[in-house]
Amino acid sequence: MRVLRSTARRIQFLTAEANDLETELEILVAAVAPELLAEPGVGPISGAQILNAWSHPGRIRSEAAFGMLSGTAPIPASSGQTIRYRLNRSGDRQLNRALHTIVLSRMRFHAETRAYVQRRTAEGRTPRQIKRCLKRYVARSLFRTLKATTAKIQQAA
Repeated sequence: MRVLRSTARRIQFLTAEANDLETELEILVAAVAPELLAEPGVGPISGAQILNAWSHPGRIRSEAAFGMLSGTAPIPASSGQTIRYRLNRSGDRQLNRALHTIVLSRMRFHAETRAYVQRRTAEGRTPRQIKRCLKRYVARSLFRTLKATTAKIQQAA
């Protein structure tokens, strides 16, 4: 019984600490790129991971470079009569995981994304193919958001 109480206290302490750290992370991300947190599905943890990969203005020159970095650049994986693509498995795996989390959140709660998933499913796409397309779309969208944010910061300075 004593072991269970001790474990429960430790869990409560760690949960409170994680909540405090997430709040601090949200404040930091909001200070650097508030538009990022306004994107559907982007929370403080995934936003921080995106900013960490972004690093500084000028590091990533294009949407294609950001796609390669995030591992969302489509690579042909066709064989015979079938034409298909797969995601690039190189790049920043933590950034890719953040994009995956955003896509899962959007697929569950974002109305436009849910409609897109239904439409693509009706076309015969597999859930894996749909997620690949969504990850690429999210990467493109986030690149534009970060580019606009850094441009605004540079003009203010």
